[in-house]
Amino acid sequence: MSPEKTCTSISSQEEKVKEELSSSKEPVIVFKNVHKTLSGRKVLNGLNLTIYRGETFVIIGRSGTGKSVTLKHMIGILKPDEGEIFVFGKKINNYGKKELIELRKHFGVLFQSGALLNSLTVGENVALPLLEHERHLSREEIERIVDEKLAMVEMLHAKHNYPSEISGGMKKRAGLARAIVRNPEIVLYDEPTSGLDPIMSNSINELILSLQKKLGITSIVVTHDMNSAYMIADRIGMHYGGRIIEIGTPEEIRNTKSPIVRQFIEGRVHGPITEGKGVG
Repeated sequence: MSPEKTCTSISSQEEKVKEELSSSKEPVIVFKNVHKTLSGRKVLNGLNLTIYRGETFVIIGRSGTGKSVTLKHMIGILKPDEGEIFVFGKKINNYGKKELIELRKHFGVLFQSGALLNSLTVGENVALPLLEHERHLSREEIERIVDEKLAMVEMLHAKHNYPSEISGGMKKRAGLARAIVRNPEIVLYDEPTSGLDPIMSNSINELILSLQKKLGITSIVVTHDMNSAYMIADRIGMHYGGRIIEIGTPEEIRNTKSPIVRQFIEGRVHGPITEGKGVG
C-alpha cells in the first residue's frame, strides 16, 4: 500500500471515507455510518470502512466485537439498522432475494471449520457450488474446474477422501478450494488459521497471498492471529466498540500510539480494553 497512508483514528473516520471514495483506487466495499443491534446489544455503532479492489484487508479485534457480523453485512445475510453499505458501487441495504443471489456470486467464503459436508468427498464438496449454481456446465467441465482449484490449494491428492480422513489444515484448504471454485472477485476468510499449528498457519497464509497474486482476489480476513495479520495484510483495521477505530499498514499498526490497539496486538492483560474504556 502507498506510504502516505497513515493510521486513522476514530475522530477522522467520516472524513477518511469521503477521501477514499474520491481516491484513484477502486472501492469494492464501503460501509458508511453502519449501525446494528442484535439481541439488545449494539454490535455495530457507526462503522465506516472502505475496502479496495485487489487488496488484503485484515480485521482484528477481540471475540464478540462484531467482526463476523461485519462480514455478514457484506453479503447481505444481515442488514443494517442504520447507515449504508455499497458493493461495487451499488447500495445493497434493500436488496431482495434475487439481487442477493446475484451479489453472492461475486463472493467466496471460508468458514472457521472449513464447513465441509461429512457425507461428501473433498472433490464433491468443492463441486457443490457448481452443481447448485452453474447447471449449464457438463460433468467433465465441473471435474476439470474442481481439479484445477484443488491443485491450487495442493489438495488434488485428497480429492476422493472424506473430511473425516483429512487433517484440520487440509479441511481449511479444501474449504478454500470450494470458496474459489466459481472464481469470486472477493473472498471472506473467518479465522482461517484458528486451531492450526504455526507451520500449518503459515501454509494457509502463503496460500492466501498466492491466490491474491494469481487470481487478483480482494481478500477480507477476520483474525486474532497477529503473526498472520502482519504476514498477509495490505492494511489492518482494529474493530472495537462497534467501529473500526484505527486503520494502517502492518508497520503502522505495529507502531501505533493507540493504547487500545497496543493492548490488543501485544496481548496484555491490563489496559483500556479489559478496563472497559470506550473510544469516545
